[in-house]
Amino acid sequence: MSDIKEYEDKMKKSVDSLKEDYTTIRAGRANPHILDKIKVDYYGTPTSLQQVANISVPEARMIQIQPWEASLIKDIEKAILVSDLGLTPNNDGKVIRLIFPELTEERRKELAKDVKKKGDNAKVAIRNVRRDANDTVKKENKAGELSDDEAKNLEDDVQKLTDKYIALIDKAIEEKTSEILTV
Repeated sequence: MSDIKEYEDKMKKSVDSLKEDYTTIRAGRANPHILDKIKVDYYGTPTSLQQVANISVPEARMIQIQPWEASLIKDIEKAILVSDLGLTPNNDGKVIRLIFPELTEERRKELAKDVKKKGDNAKVAIRNVRRDANDTVKKENKAGELSDDEAKNLEDDVQKLTDKYIALIDKAIEEKTSEILTV
């Protein structure tokens, strides 16, 4: 276990996954990333929206989607309606516009709670990685593959990594919460 790189990679993946999750939470401003998970039926194949349309943000609270093929407008509209975005697409036959309403105070607080919950789940994932790493260290120490000093040093290194990634998660939670609560 002399190398804790694999455990650091797992911790990093938890943080990256959290940040990716956060991009799909809308904070009253138009963010094209909320459409990242939307798939459109393109000739029988579920295809990401970015691959079949041009997505732009002409105003602070509007996303404009211009399909490369006019025939896709209905499919894109349907995909947005069945998604959990809670937005109603407006279509003029050529482009689809998504208007983001101002978030109510209550909705902002709900979203902030959701952000915190997702952050807490990511912290649990990081602590589980720490536990796995420490279990490996203890097993190798017991088997005589590591001296007590080496085991202690590795456990300290794992704890430092854990602290580092927990701090990154706290920072991400704080940034996303303040973005949501800022009117």
